[in-house]
Amino acid sequence: MDIGINGSNTLLSADLGSIQADVAAAERDGFSAYWLAQSGSIDALTVYAAHGTGRNTDHGSTELGTAVIPTWTVHPQAVAAQALTTQAAIGGRLVLGLGLSQQPTVRSRWKLAWERPVRQMLDFLDILQPLLVDGAAEHDGHFWSYSGEIQQVAAPPKVMLAALGEQMLRIAGRRSDGTVLWCVGPKTITDHIAPVINAAAADAGRPAPAIVCSLPVWVTDDPPAARAVLDAVLASYAELPSYAAMLEREGVSGVGELAIVGSEVEVTDRIGALAEAGATQLSAAPVGGSPEEIERTRSVLVSANAAGRS
Repeated sequence: MDIGINGSNTLLSADLGSIQADVAAAERDGFSAYWLAQSGSIDALTVYAAHGTGRNTDHGSTELGTAVIPTWTVHPQAVAAQALTTQAAIGGRLVLGLGLSQQPTVRSRWKLAWERPVRQMLDFLDILQPLLVDGAAEHDGHFWSYSGEIQQVAAPPKVMLAALGEQMLRIAGRRSDGTVLWCVGPKTITDHIAPVINAAAADAGRPAPAIVCSLPVWVTDDPPAARAVLDAVLASYAELPSYAAMLEREGVSGVGELAIVGSEVEVTDRIGALAEAGATQLSAAPVGGSPEEIERTRSVLVSANAAGRS
């Protein structure tokens, strides 16, 4: 199993330089991927494009992924154009992660109607993917429609979906390169995520999809205190229906209990359990109560990534 870095906590600074420095650090450390949320005032694809064009030399092999871009607020043709531009800027390393977001966010923040979400994603893909692959799309949909062409400035990037429910997992298996998960543990991957998405991909004659599991990782000598902090900071996720359903499947009450927390040995063992469950990559969000704990966590992740690639 590969190890990537979920750098979305850097968005709290809203400082482009700091975010780009974190991307560069992940590349230098040899992580398989770097993932950035589409949140607030920072546009993930623009961050990556600026990062790529600013280096002008060796782009490395670290994939750069969005986790994830909501599909309700922007037309798929605009996303296709931006994704292809970013793909060209970063040397073909983009993973375009897409998701439906959450019903409360769509209704209360964007003031949009939450209706037929699966149909919304299918409409989006029916325009986006032909544009990425062929440079043209013809689709009259319930939510999104488009007729036209765009220039192909780069090879098509990978496309992955944030999929937790059975319908979305089947779409991810049939139509995409895999799924990007949050608030999902090894039991849920074994019993629910992997069987559904892998079967859908096999039925469609597609390669085995990626299963990217994103979780906080914290190497510490005081796991109970660390878990309490994570439960408090990430309490809102346990209140969202789709995440709450995954926590219930896993048999835990909050993200703190689900997170990978403990000594170096305990963290390494839990990373191994994710691989055995069927995850193809851990997208780790390194956290800690001090710079020393964050460095300990990062060191374990570097070693795990090297071991997974050997």
